[in-house]
Amino acid sequence: MNRIDLDETDRAILDLLGEDARLSNRAIARRLELAEGTVRTRIKRLTDRRLLRFTAITDHRQHGNPEFAFLRIRADMRQAQAITEALRRYPQLRTVIMTLGNFNILAVGLFDSREEIGRITADLLESVPGVLDVQASIVTRSIKYNERIAKL
Repeated sequence: MNRIDLDETDRAILDLLGEDARLSNRAIARRLELAEGTVRTRIKRLTDRRLLRFTAITDHRQHGNPEFAFLRIRADMRQAQAITEALRRYPQLRTVIMTLGNFNILAVGLFDSREEIGRITADLLESVPGVLDVQASIVTRSIKYNERIAKL
């Protein structure tokens, strides 16, 4: 993975926008004691480098009362590319990441029902070559959730 070099000013801008993405360039410049043009240039550079993206973050309950679940997948890593492509076909899965450990793929999703979680889990085991095991964990209560890290 390529190293991303950000200086203190870039990080300060990202921190302020992370707290309130509606801050104007002028307000950021004032808080950081910078010229507004400096802030505008840095935001453009961060956006162009795809290190910053503006999006609305909503509460996952906007989808009704979905089941929020994690699917831990043990996969034959020789087939990892095909498996991750297969996982893209499930719109319920909002995040798919490669991990280290007993389970090497983690998928996070919002599902209409527990039955749907069961169907998708069975489908992965039965129809996706290289999937060796799937364990589902259904969230029963969210204690702490940082939408900046894991947007659902």
